[in-house]
Amino acid sequence: MTALSDFPITRRWPPRNPRAIQLYSLPTPNGVKVSLMLEETGLPYDAHLVDFGKNDQLTPEFLSLNPNNKIPAIIDPEGPDGQPLPLFESGAILLYLAEKSGQFLPEAERWQVIQWLMFQMGGLGPMFGQLGFFHHFAGKEIEDPRPKERYRAEAERLLKVLDGALEGRDWIAGDYTIADMAIGPWLNALRNFYKAADLAGWGALRHVPGYLERFLARPAVQRAMNIPARG
Repeated sequence: MTALSDFPITRRWPPRNPRAIQLYSLPTPNGVKVSLMLEETGLPYDAHLVDFGKNDQLTPEFLSLNPNNKIPAIIDPEGPDGQPLPLFESGAILLYLAEKSGQFLPEAERWQVIQWLMFQMGGLGPMFGQLGFFHHFAGKEIEDPRPKERYRAEAERLLKVLDGALEGRDWIAGDYTIADMAIGPWLNALRNFYKAADLAGWGALRHVPGYLERFLARPAVQRAMNIPARG
């Protein structure tokens, strides 16, 4: 596909600025990662709400961009070599936008940033999400305590790992980077959405609570929490 209009998704969510990055998302932790990166970099973008309440993520138009039917996804109409680039998976999108903008992925700490990004994607996100399901959503109706305890214990372990790594530093890999943009929304979800932080030993942590407050104090974070607006 050589033009933005060639993508079926643009017929369901028409671009407002055809030269801007098209963001298809919802302000969940994974969605906030990418809206935050776009806000922090200043890259122009159009934000389109993918409404899970209406099953937008299951429509043929959305599936044509992300067959895994998850948000976020983007199309950059001015991708590599000037060709449109479709992309899904929040971690991949963060890496791409860091490369495109030249921001938030410093060369000296490149691999340290990437390792903590992978830590979030493979650990914090999945474990916090499962704990949230069993504590806050339908999973709480399951009488067997073992599934919830499995995710609770792993969430607590991961928080301790993060807490130790934050000893003596404000951000996880030196300066503020895409790794912090990935981790922060999930910490916020654990504490403020799932209401499960105390279950996972939050009160015993020395560094993570302050880290989250620094993250939430950033103006771009505050804007990103409602992008795309739910209406």
